[in-house]
Amino acid sequence: MAESRIFDRLKADHDRHRDLLDRIDATQGDSDERRYLFENFRVEVTAHAASEEMSLYATMLARPDLRDEAQHSVAEHKEIEDLLTELYEMDFASTGWLTRFRTMKHRYLHHIDEEEEEMFPQAEDGLSAAKKKEIAAIFEQQKPKEKAKAADEAPSSEGARE
Repeated sequence: MAESRIFDRLKADHDRHRDLLDRIDATQGDSDERRYLFENFRVEVTAHAASEEMSLYATMLARPDLRDEAQHSVAEHKEIEDLLTELYEMDFASTGWLTRFRTMKHRYLHHIDEEEEEMFPQAEDGLSAAKKKEIAAIFEQQKPKEKAKAADEAPSSEGARE
């Protein structure tokens, strides 16, 4: 089923994210490993979320039967983005960093489980094979661009505080 490729691709990203989360959770203090893994996770998740929103979510938002799920997931992306920014700006050596990281990890795992168990099956049933193929193409085109953008731009809460 080539038309299911988009959902397989998104789930493969999620599996990589789960692995990175577990690896980060096993780090201690302000280590090079923690910083490296966290930056990889931040860039990957930021690019994934943006590409997912431009491809799958944009399509779902246009469909009344899928709109509520998409809006809920967009809100969760923003919550995760805010937590990632907060973590990026915190002292990686503090015990507070790991506590906050685990909060973000819990929220993100909830989000991707919800996508995989509820949203993806609904979208898969509600979209044509041609539309799924189009969504996959958009995702694959956008992800490298978004990854480069996320790597170039350090997150900042400066604008959010005003």
